[in-house]
Amino acid sequence: MLDSAAMTFSGGSYDEIERWLRNFLSSHAKRENYRAEIELDAGDEREGKSYDARLRLGDQRVAVGEFDYKTVADHRGELSWCRDLAERIRGVVREQSRSPVRNA
Repeated sequence: MLDSAAMTFSGGSYDEIERWLRNFLSSHAKRENYRAEIELDAGDEREGKSYDARLRLGDQRVAVGEFDYKTVADHRGELSWCRDLAERIRGVVREQSRSPVRNA
């Protein structure tokens, strides 16, 4: 039952996955700091392959990481994968929110 539920939510076009990833990362980042913004690079050289995510908090920009398109598309319907990703982004925001060098 869980596998079929995950399969119905997994997959999608490159643009659909980009939109989902941006929204997912942004919503979890803002749970830690409402000023947190996610910048997602899906430019020409990445098209169909990957996304590069950065956290912007005030004047700070911090790399969150590169996300493989197929990996995100295949796993976005899995609760445990999403939970790990949410905790990862929230941890980055928490760490940056403690940083004394911030102009928000």
